[in-house]
Amino acid sequence: MAKAPATKSSAPRTGGIHAPVTPSAELGAVVGTKALPRSEVISKVWDYIKSHKLQNPENKREILADDKLKKVFGKDKVTMFEMNKYIAAHVKA
Repeated sequence: MAKAPATKSSAPRTGGIHAPVTPSAELGAVVGTKALPRSEVISKVWDYIKSHKLQNPENKREILADDKLKKVFGKDKVTMFEMNKYIAAHVKA
């Protein structure tokens, strides 16, 4: 007997990276203040970085923080790998 093909659930994803989080005031200055899924917060931070040309031209993995991002990161520059750690400290479930 053949198995029925697996189907993807049409239910909205609400856990893990899709769980809505509320940005702090500092992060809200970059991504907005309403609750967003964690994945969208990261996406909006990247949009902000790219639109303000904040990637180091010699090392694209390095983010050169402007005044708004310094309040989130706590320093002048971070790597793209460190960025999530600093963002996590500025969101609450």
